[in-house]
Amino acid sequence: MVARLIALLLCSLPALAVADDAAAVAADRQQRRERAAALHGEAAEQRARADALLASQQADCAKRFFVTACRDEAKAEHLRTMLEVRRLEGESDVLEREVKREEALERERQREADLQRRDSELPAREAAVAAERKATDEAIAKRLADKERRAAEGARRKAAEAEKQRQKQADHDARVAKKKQQAERQ
Repeated sequence: MVARLIALLLCSLPALAVADDAAAVAADRQQRRERAAALHGEAAEQRARADALLASQQADCAKRFFVTACRDEAKAEHLRTMLEVRRLEGESDVLEREVKREEALERERQREADLQRRDSELPAREAAVAAERKATDEAIAKRLADKERRAAEGARRKAAEAEKQRQKQADHDARVAKKKQQAERQ
């Protein structure tokens, strides 16, 4: 009894490990998706702040004596911030592409496993369909044979009734003829 329980436990461990592994992979993917979304949000915030800062610096530069130098410096600062924003967006995009690629590979593996499973089940399904078809054909043949038997019985019964009716008619005709002869004699 204990040996059976141990064997059952050992057989279920790989299934549990696969389930835990799949859950861990799914959690990791979700975490990376969330990280990508956070990076994307952070980049959007930095872009908005940089654009607002550039607009305010442009307005301040208009009040200064060296307007062009001030504006160039503001644009350079804006460019440095935008490079960081683009880096964050690129990192976010890389994470998203990675997760999508892994999911596509997982779907492809699952599809291949399903195809292999279906291919391995095909002979059994074909045998079941053949057996069902054979049973259906036998049932149809039995119904047709039964129908023919009933039709033959009906034809025999009809012929017997027709013979009985003909016999009755002949008896009746004979009695009528006999009565006519008796009536003519009298």
